[in-house]
Amino acid sequence: MPTTKPGRATISGVILRAQSGFFWVQTEQGIVECRMRGRLKRERQRSDIAVIGDDVEISIVSPGQGALEAVLPRRSRLARRAAGTRDAEDVMVANVSQVLLIFACAQPAFTPRMLDRYLVICEHSGLAPLIVATKVDLVSAEAAQAMLAPYERIGYPVIYASTHTGQGITEVRQRLAGQISVVTGKSGVGKSSLLNAVVPGLNLATSAVSALLGKGRHTTTVAELHPLDLEGGGYVADTPGIREIGLWNFAPEDLDWCFRELRPFLGQCYYAGCTHVHEPDCAVRAAVSHGTIDPVRYDSYTRLRTGEG
Repeated sequence: MPTTKPGRATISGVILRAQSGFFWVQTEQGIVECRMRGRLKRERQRSDIAVIGDDVEISIVSPGQGALEAVLPRRSRLARRAAGTRDAEDVMVANVSQVLLIFACAQPAFTPRMLDRYLVICEHSGLAPLIVATKVDLVSAEAAQAMLAPYERIGYPVIYASTHTGQGITEVRQRLAGQISVVTGKSGVGKSSLLNAVVPGLNLATSAVSALLGKGRHTTTVAELHPLDLEGGGYVADTPGIREIGLWNFAPEDLDWCFRELRPFLGQCYYAGCTHVHEPDCAVRAAVSHGTIDPVRYDSYTRLRTGEG
């Protein structure tokens, strides 16, 4: 619905791509290429002005061309450390609903330490993770469930999927509908195959959108949101992997909280400021020895806490 601004009417949209001062915005009227009003630049000069996923209001200045008038408040964000800084953030995607963490059960081998690192980043960013275990047809059902059981026990949702048998495809499709999702996973885990099984023709669709957004103006690869042809809509963010985001600006107590199974034991240790690595009378270490906390997860925690992760 158009809204009224002093002197001009605006329409709402979502930024699909932002590069070199141009913003491609998905609206009910189609994709509109926009430039930003100078007023908005001045208002937001101390932060990332606008990024993919931002809800915006634009005005139409000519067919297919518009001006970015307002950026609405962000509900969430996925950020990394800005280049050349120690504590400034570079927002990559705004209004992320969930992060799909794609890990194969085999070929390549399952890597729990990498998954733990990704989960810490999701917890610290306040983003909902969804673990998708692919290639489940290459191992037994019992083996696949054993790999992910420590995560299901502490409340992380897991979908077991195979593009060969079709297992889990409908469930993933349902979880993507109506959401802005970031999908990540290392090379070879079947991320592209999974997405193309979930949304047939997605490769063709994203190529067409990218061509429309680029229009021959830019050749540099940048982050994009790809609209999904699903009931209820939805978008998938094509961004650098979460591994590249890294852990930055992390206080030790933040890391403690990001391992959700540690939370019931925080504050119960004998020593104030316990690192849960070597101190005696540590409630966390006792929980590990009693089997309440998974030892593999605890190993990931200690590696990150000591800088070895």
